[in-house]
Formats: sequence, structure tokens, C-alpha cells
Amino acid sequence: MTIVIYHNPNCGTSRNVLAFIRAAGEEPVAVDYLETGWTRPQLIGLFAAAGLTAREALRIDRSPAEELGVCDATVDENALLDAMVEHPILVNRPLVCSPNGVRLCRPSETVLDLLDQLPPGPLVKEDGEMVMDKNGKRLA
Repeated sequence: MTIVIYHNPNCGTSRNVLAFIRAAGEEPVAVDYLETGWTRPQLIGLFAAAGLTAREALRIDRSPAEELGVCDATVDENALLDAMVEHPILVNRPLVCSPNGVRLCRPSETVLDLLDQLPPGPLVKEDGEMVMDKNGKRLA
């Protein structure tokens, strides 16, 4: 099974998702999208597979979205996609692709739905929040 995570190593949620995938025994392909950037067809495909619009995938916090004027509801999907290609940080993360689907994994435990095998418990986020107990019961 090949899993791809569009990852920002500076993001705690993204680091948690990567750790959860690895805890499940998978070594994903980690794409640092801030380094590689996006293409318009790539974003269109990812968003369609995840059931998202560009608006739903727009990262507003800690991004230049406000300054760029893309938060306004009158900005259409095409303009949002153009802005996301030009400014990769505008895409919320992490996006994960697996044979079981594509998701924007926020909160990080969302990735568990994409895995064929759950990691053994306990599973804890960087901030100490427990996601799965020692018996493998999901708490979140």
C-alpha cells in the first residue's frame, strides 16, 4: 500500500499524521509541498478526490490569505486555485492519499480512517492528547 502525505514539517498536525502512519507500520512518501509547490491539475485532482472545494481547503490562519484578498466570498474557485499554486502555504494540510481515499487530515486522527491497519495503542499526539488507549480503542 502506498500512502502519500503532503506534509509541512513545521506543522504539528502534519507531524502527528506522519507519526501515526509510521506507527501503523507504513512508510509514506512525504512531499514537502512548500518546497515542491503545487500544480493546478494536482490540486483539482486532490480536492475532487477528497470531496473538497478550494475554498474548503484554504488555509487562513498563519497564511497570507487575508493580505492576498482570497478570503472574500466573491473570490471564485479559479482565483483560489491560482493563488494556491502561487502561494503553496494557502493549502491546508496535511492532505493524505491512500488506497482507501484522500483526506485533509485535520484533526490528525482523521488519518486513521485511511489506514488498512491501525497502529498499536497507546497513540498520543505531540501535545500529549491521547488518541487511542493502550488497548487500541480510539478516543477521538
